[in-house]
Amino acid sequence: MQSKYPQKPGIDFILKQAFFYWNKTLIFQLIFSILYFGIFLTVIFVADLKYDIINQYIETTKYAKDGAEIYASELTKLAATENFQMFSLAIIGTTIFLYPLNLGFYQIYRKIDLNEKLELGDLLVGYNGLNFFKYIGYYIFWFFIYRFTVPTVVLAIIWVAVTVFVAPLMFFTDKRIFEAISLNFKALKMYYVEILVCTIVAFLFKYLGFTLFLVGGLFTFPFWNAMIYSLYKSVFSEKS
Repeated sequence: MQSKYPQKPGIDFILKQAFFYWNKTLIFQLIFSILYFGIFLTVIFVADLKYDIINQYIETTKYAKDGAEIYASELTKLAATENFQMFSLAIIGTTIFLYPLNLGFYQIYRKIDLNEKLELGDLLVGYNGLNFFKYIGYYIFWFFIYRFTVPTVVLAIIWVAVTVFVAPLMFFTDKRIFEAISLNFKALKMYYVEILVCTIVAFLFKYLGFTLFLVGGLFTFPFWNAMIYSLYKSVFSEKS
């Protein structure tokens, strides 16, 4: 790993670069979101038809007026049911299956750098051949650690920071998971301020479209990938 620049890249440069990539690929952002939410919501609809979890959850929320303790108890009961667990597995499985869709943006952004023609198929490059299983395997590993760290908040943030470059390192340099995490950790020690600030901006902007414009969220939801690529390009050099 080495910086491409004589000095640390400024946060303003990284942000401008991320917004440049995002703005150049708005149609791909929209297609990504339509595919992602189309598949995700379809699975929720089909799974709910089978397990009827949404209605049960709505009924459970009625206990909120009886106090937080009773409400939490009823939620625990619902979560312990076989139907809820099967419903949750369907949602988790869908999320895992959809993860490689993000990898397509790395190819798209690299093609922009190389001034190559963009194609719709670029968005699906993460599903090509054995790469699909490689990225799926990584995301399963990442997801279950993230799931256990979420209640602590701080550990979840640390886990995100420690793995923010793993996917592009695997995609561009064919690094293995733990080798990529090691390189990511070294980068984090050198660029922790840049990574922290850009991660916060990416998270806020990602959901801002849904908050302010609703439909606009279809364009902002994939923004995280542009920020990761901008950070990766600014921190790592693939030249030997």
